[in-house]
Amino acid sequence: MAGSGSGKGAEMKKLYVGNLPYSTNDQDLRSLFETKGQVSAAQVAVDRETGRSRGFGFVEMPNDGEATVAIETLNGADFGGRPLVVNEARPKTEGVGRGGGGRGGW
Repeated sequence: MAGSGSGKGAEMKKLYVGNLPYSTNDQDLRSLFETKGQVSAAQVAVDRETGRSRGFGFVEMPNDGEATVAIETLNGADFGGRPLVVNEARPKTEGVGRGGGGRGGW
């Protein structure tokens, strides 16, 4: 009963994209992911004070299957000379752990 779903739900799939070159802008990120499917939103995180990229961003894709393909094909792929880190975004929590373990970290 874990929600594997059919991929036709109205829920957007939000992806985290890390290790972006600092020169990457929102349109670059959108263009990269549009090669894998429809993109509803793409945003590179920027420093509020400097306006410079923070090296990561988020992409929203309405199709679960296309989002899965994007993760599988773009995670580890070279983009601007850097290997991308692409996975399903997780909601913000108090900790920065990876959802397992339970051993310290402080």
